[in-house]
Amino acid sequence: MSEERAEVKQCDVVVVGAGASGLAAARSAARGGLAVTLVERGAQVGGNLATLRDGEWQSEIGPNTLIMKPPLYRLLQETGLLDEAQTARPQARKRYVVLDGQPVALPTHPLRAFGNPLIGRSGWAGIVREPLVKRTGREESLAAFVERRLGRRVLDYMVDPFVSGVYAGDPQRLSAQAAMPRLTALERDYGSLLRGGLARFFQSRRQPSELPAEWHGKLVGFPDGMQRLAARLGEEISEAGGEIRCGCEVTAIRRDGEQWWVDGADGQRWCAPQLVLAVSAPVAAALLKPLDEALAAPLEAIVYPPVNAVALGFRRDDVAHALDGFGVLIPSVEKRLTLGALFSSSIFDGRAPQGHCLINAFIGGRRQPEAAAGSDDEQVAQVLADLGDLLGLQGEPVWQRVNRWPQAIPQYEMGHLQRIAALDEALAQHSGLSMVGNWRDGIAVGDCLDNGRRLGERLSEPKA
Repeated sequence: MSEERAEVKQCDVVVVGAGASGLAAARSAARGGLAVTLVERGAQVGGNLATLRDGEWQSEIGPNTLIMKPPLYRLLQETGLLDEAQTARPQARKRYVVLDGQPVALPTHPLRAFGNPLIGRSGWAGIVREPLVKRTGREESLAAFVERRLGRRVLDYMVDPFVSGVYAGDPQRLSAQAAMPRLTALERDYGSLLRGGLARFFQSRRQPSELPAEWHGKLVGFPDGMQRLAARLGEEISEAGGEIRCGCEVTAIRRDGEQWWVDGADGQRWCAPQLVLAVSAPVAAALLKPLDEALAAPLEAIVYPPVNAVALGFRRDDVAHALDGFGVLIPSVEKRLTLGALFSSSIFDGRAPQGHCLINAFIGGRRQPEAAAGSDDEQVAQVLADLGDLLGLQGEPVWQRVNRWPQAIPQYEMGHLQRIAALDEALAQHSGLSMVGNWRDGIAVGDCLDNGRRLGERLSEPKA
């Protein structure tokens, strides 16, 4: 379609991608007085902030919870969602890790850590010697960093399962500096994780908290699921005068003078001085490659392994385990394909019918991407085989769903910070182009929301 025949809409900012980052960026820019168009290829806003409802069953397709921090608290206040926020049950503080084929609870308090079998004698030996370990300024894999400072036991039974739960990643490949910058900052600033942790703890006690005490560190969700947050952000964009266009895939972008031109698959075209790409790294790379190889190359190097979310509903009497916690993680040394599982109906009310329970398991990931292949029935069978003895499962689930993410979670692997620096250097050559997403500056939903907000505010600042 020629430019003369295509319908062209002029605005101040075009945001491509309506996940958490794009929604937050578009909302801030619209509230700052800019004419904003948000373009999303999916049928609704939210990206992986999506909730599946089937009768009395309710399961998250993507993230299950948010951690309450000051930026999220302010956002929920501003959007009117604070009163709707659902706090996790107190028992969700407990987390299980598999040790020698048995789920063992992690200590919930430092004084309860002594004697915990997950740490063991070798783990304590590594922890005690940690303040004596010399710091290093070089980039390390997360596995190398943790083993050097805390020993193999802590790596295998504390960090490895945590990485599986958050990244579905491989600590041998993840960059410690990129994936866990707060952890490596303790070594850099204090020379020791223990000394640094204690120093930060006492600093936080002396500083007034930006959060009311009842919200501090809480895990939160919504009675109608995480999709409620996405829908409310979309409503606020519209209320501020922004336009949201769902079901429209962007096929090409280009710059002409001071304007960015964005083409939609349906023939729609937008023109704006500011363009925000809030999409996955592979999608951004495909759009940017015809424009500048230097922009695309760093993005193409970011790996996204497949992960399947397997939701299983059981009669409560068919599960022997108390399910008295957030969930269970399975270290790679335990040699099971399932990465772990959330006890979803134990975290929040309203996730399963009366007398039933909902378990959300995850399979695939960076170490064993092939585990995510196979039919839905095969995925369910594998999860049942891996969790059956751990949770005392009897019989078949009465409800099940498999949701597949062929490109699930971006991996902050070795060299990630250098790739982002190269991208930013190339980005500086393209005025009016911004990028935001979970492939940089944090994969958590809270990070994406805050990074998107900050970007939208910068775009709406008066130009000097």
